[in-house]
Amino acid sequence: MRHPKVLTSVLTAALGLGLAASFGTAPAAAVGTGTTSAFGASGNAAVAYAGSAEEAKANKAFFDAVMRSVAKKRAATPGATAVTVVYSAANAPSFRTQIARSAQIWNSSVVNVRLVEGSNPDFAYYEGNDSRGSYASTDGHGSGYIFLDYRQNQQYNSTRVTAHETGHVLGLPDHYSGPCSELMSGGGPGTSCQNAQPNAQERSRVDQLWRYGLASAFKG
Repeated sequence: MRHPKVLTSVLTAALGLGLAASFGTAPAAAVGTGTTSAFGASGNAAVAYAGSAEEAKANKAFFDAVMRSVAKKRAATPGATAVTVVYSAANAPSFRTQIARSAQIWNSSVVNVRLVEGSNPDFAYYEGNDSRGSYASTDGHGSGYIFLDYRQNQQYNSTRVTAHETGHVLGLPDHYSGPCSELMSGGGPGTSCQNAQPNAQERSRVDQLWRYGLASAFKG
């Protein structure tokens, strides 16, 4: 199956549980081609190694991919107030409401990047079953997607899961030890956490990245 182009020629990476193996029902072309890390614990999967060297490497790889996208899109539309990132929800029909809500959340939270559903997407959402839960992934060859796991989206607030994974596309890393008020803490706070909104620091970070790109990334 051919997947929509995501960002630019991105590094092999994904954000979530940090495992590289079979992707279950995720797009077949990505199987075994990347490292993964996801929303957090799902079913019997644990996040014990969160913060490990493997996850740090995956976070950096995805971050670098986003920064390449920022540079390319900013160069194409230097005068634009916001960079437009196009997504497709066609392959995740069960989650259309959550995906639309996630885009709305991010679009109302930041000003320098805008998520829009449309044709010729930069990334796509997929759905299915995977013991590792939901994750965002790139295959290293210009293709990428967000995978939404059925079971995990029943256990956790589904809009939070979707908004969290979308946060990876926007350049944010996992931070499982954070509080429920931090969107990128993912499944760390447990199933009782209902927050699907990025906090002020996360909003500011995304705006900074999509306005200034790599120039701002190393300012701490």
